[in-house]
Amino acid sequence: MTDAPHQELLELALEAARRAGALLRDGRPADLAVAATKSSPIDVVTEMDIAAEKLITDLISARRPGDGFLGEEGASSEGTSGVRWVIDPLDGTVNYLYGLPTWAVSIAAEQGGETVVGVVAAPMRGETYHAVRGGGAWARGAWEGERELACRPAPPLEQALVSTGFNYVTEVRAHQAEVAQRLIPLLRDIRRSGSAAVDLCDVASGRLDGYYERGLNAWDYGAGDLIAREAGALTGGRPSQPPSPTLTIAATPGVFEPLQRLLEDFGAWHD
Repeated sequence: MTDAPHQELLELALEAARRAGALLRDGRPADLAVAATKSSPIDVVTEMDIAAEKLITDLISARRPGDGFLGEEGASSEGTSGVRWVIDPLDGTVNYLYGLPTWAVSIAAEQGGETVVGVVAAPMRGETYHAVRGGGAWARGAWEGERELACRPAPPLEQALVSTGFNYVTEVRAHQAEVAQRLIPLLRDIRRSGSAAVDLCDVASGRLDGYYERGLNAWDYGAGDLIAREAGALTGGRPSQPPSPTLTIAATPGVFEPLQRLLEDFGAWHD
């Protein structure tokens, strides 16, 4: 087994994200409805989530039939090539359901258990963010060419703009609200976009100083975590741990450690 060239994986991820983003943007039915629910009645899946994941997996499988998959809407296979694609076909489904613009397609490629390629397409922004491990983070948008991304210089924590998200299980989100209530007097402000992938890319782009959330899955943060790190941000979970469903944090250096310390003190990871 030989490692796949990372540029080849990147180009495939970019094409898949572009096609899925176009499907979601242009194919959204006027009477879009909930197709299923997941963790609670307000944690929804639409027919478009399912269609977008099928488009992505079909395209990748046709080009690289030995690759494995982990997808939010059920794609799961080990594969034989050593490459696994971690896919969130529609991150921000509730935003999409309501016609809000903050949603994205997130595609990451792993080799040897490490993320080597990440792509996040945000069609309603007209922006696509991407990174290859060791190659920096980049974005395409309304500007000419590609723009290299860099996180913001670190402000004092009390001047930091930080984003978060809330779980769809009532008991969990109630605890998250308590943590946010304690945290907000110590920051410039808190934002809540509804898309973890977009938030992570906003840290990479310098639009946020930090981001944290409890309850994410690998497909939520796989691509965005790599993009943020390649833009110079620090990422992790609880102290000395990587991002995980327990806690995911990304922030500019200088904000990361004090933010992580506060989240630990406030029990942001609490089960």
